[in-house]
Amino acid sequence: MHSTATMASLPSLFDLTGQRALVTGAASGLGLAIAEALLEAGAEVVLSDSDAPALDAEVQRLRKTYTKVQQRVIDVSDGAEVDRHLDVIAAEGPIDCVFANAGMSAGRGFLAEQGRLENVDPAAWEKVLQVNLTGVLTTLRAASRHMKPRGQGRIIVTSSIAGLRSEAHSGYAYVASKAAVNNVVRQAAIELAPFNILVNAIAPGPFATGINGGRLRLPESAERMRTYIPLGRIAQPHEIQGLALLLASPASSYMTGAIIPIDGGASAR
Repeated sequence: MHSTATMASLPSLFDLTGQRALVTGAASGLGLAIAEALLEAGAEVVLSDSDAPALDAEVQRLRKTYTKVQQRVIDVSDGAEVDRHLDVIAAEGPIDCVFANAGMSAGRGFLAEQGRLENVDPAAWEKVLQVNLTGVLTTLRAASRHMKPRGQGRIIVTSSIAGLRSEAHSGYAYVASKAAVNNVVRQAAIELAPFNILVNAIAPGPFATGINGGRLRLPESAERMRTYIPLGRIAQPHEIQGLALLLASPASSYMTGAIIPIDGGASAR
């Protein structure tokens, strides 16, 4: 089913009032920043994460400002668990937007000895792919199942510029999972376009979050990025909010299958 696009007033293009959204990996970092942007735009937001204490602390903080905040502890690598939680969320009301943001680091890249090919740990490889790749697939699958009957929806995946090019600072499992995620996004976008479900990905560069042990928050990381990143600095989590809101809102009504870098110019080199 295809919808007929209608012109919206400019103020309404980024208005999410009445919309319901789910953000995975929302207890910290980019997921939390995305959830805050959606709430500020008027959406009802379900924050999910596998870290129950951290999730509860952030939700309690947000409830001091926003009333439409819910939480669910979800392990995205468990497909049955994702399906079960999405069924409950959908029973409470339509799901308009899902951010498949949950992910994990694979440790250091090959510039460090532990990140070289001969030192790749098979168990760690499987764990990273289970969260970063299978977790995206399970979230996409569950979200689309509820969106297709309505003939509308938006699914936004957090990928990485490490999925667009070689990245010496990132572990093999991470770059492999993010490259695969990009093609899953493109494939799903084509399949779901007839149902007016838009599927896009955000590909962040270096952001100062807790991933990879919070290494990018260290002064030496900031110094290294001055030469690696054209803008000369590491991004702060709030800097993802504008792009996230664009993809969740009516402003992106003709966008699907896009992998959008937000990286200070790194992928332009």
